[in-house]
Amino acid sequence: MAFSTPASPSAESIALKRSPESPLRETWKRFRRHNMAAISLSVLFALILLVVLGPVFWPVAIDNIDFSARLQGPSLLHPFGTDDLGQDLLARMLYGGRISLAVGFAAMFTAIFIGVLIGSLAGMLGGLVDTALMWLTDLFLSLPLLPLLLLLMYLFRDSLKAAFGPEVGVFIMIVVVIGGLSWMPVARLVRAQFFSLREKEFVEAARALGASKARQMLRHILPNALGPVIVTGTIDVAAAILAESTLSFLGLGFPPDVPTWGRILFDSKDFLDIAPHWAMFPGLAIFLAVLTINFIGDGLRDALDPRRVL
Repeated sequence: MAFSTPASPSAESIALKRSPESPLRETWKRFRRHNMAAISLSVLFALILLVVLGPVFWPVAIDNIDFSARLQGPSLLHPFGTDDLGQDLLARMLYGGRISLAVGFAAMFTAIFIGVLIGSLAGMLGGLVDTALMWLTDLFLSLPLLPLLLLLMYLFRDSLKAAFGPEVGVFIMIVVVIGGLSWMPVARLVRAQFFSLREKEFVEAARALGASKARQMLRHILPNALGPVIVTGTIDVAAAILAESTLSFLGLGFPPDVPTWGRILFDSKDFLDIAPHWAMFPGLAIFLAVLTINFIGDGLRDALDPRRVL
C-alpha cells in the first residue's frame, strides 16, 4: 500500500498560525528604528537613575561649607568642583536634578490633563461649547508666557511658601503656573483629533449600538487620539525644564538654599571668568535633558505614525 507524504505547510498557513504582534510591541519596534531616539532614551534613563540614586553613592551634604576649598575646579575630591562657599557641586547637581526633572514631568502631566479635558469636550460636544472653549484657548495663547510667569510667581509665591513650606510651596506654584500656561497646543491638537475620529466607522458603529457620548469619547475616540498627545507631552517636559531654569536663573524660582540646575546657573553668573566649571556642568545637564527629550519625541512621532512601514 502506498502512503502519501503529508504536504509541507505553506507560508500562508504559517503566517495565519503566527500570533499577531501587540500594538505596544509594534510601536517599540518602530521606536527602535530611530537610532537617536533609542540612544536618547537610554541617556535620559541613565540621567534619571543618576539623580535618583546618585546621593546614595555620593553622600556629601549639599550645604557643607568649606571656605578652604572655594571655587576649586574638578578633582577627585570634588568631581564637578566647588562653588564660592566651597560646597560640592556634584552633590548639589544630583539634588537639584531631581527637582528640575520632577518639575518638568509634573508640569507636563498638568498641561496634558487640562489640554485633553478641554480638547475632548470641545471636539465631542461642538457648538457653543466648542466656541467658548476655543475662545478661552485663544485667550491663553495670546498671553505672553514669561511676563505672566514672573507676575504670578511674584504675587503668589510668598503665600504658598507660608502654606506648604518654602520648597513644596514653590514646587506647587511652578508646576501649576507652567502646566496651566502650556495646555493650549494640547487642547487644539486633541480637538482636531476628535473632529477627525468621531466620523470614523468604528465610532459610528458604537453610536448606532447606543453608546453614550461619554462612552464614545472615553472608550473609542480618546485612546486613538493619544498618540500625538504623547509626542507633544515630551516637548512639554523640555519646555517646563527650561521654564523652571529661567525662573530660577532670574531669582524667582526656588529659594537660594534649594540648588536646582537653574539656581546653580544663577549663582554662578558672577564667577564665569574665574570658575567656568560652576556654570558649565548645570548648563550641560539642562542641555542634555532637553536634547534627549526632544529626540525621544521625534522617535515617538515616527513610532506612532501608522503610515510608516516597519
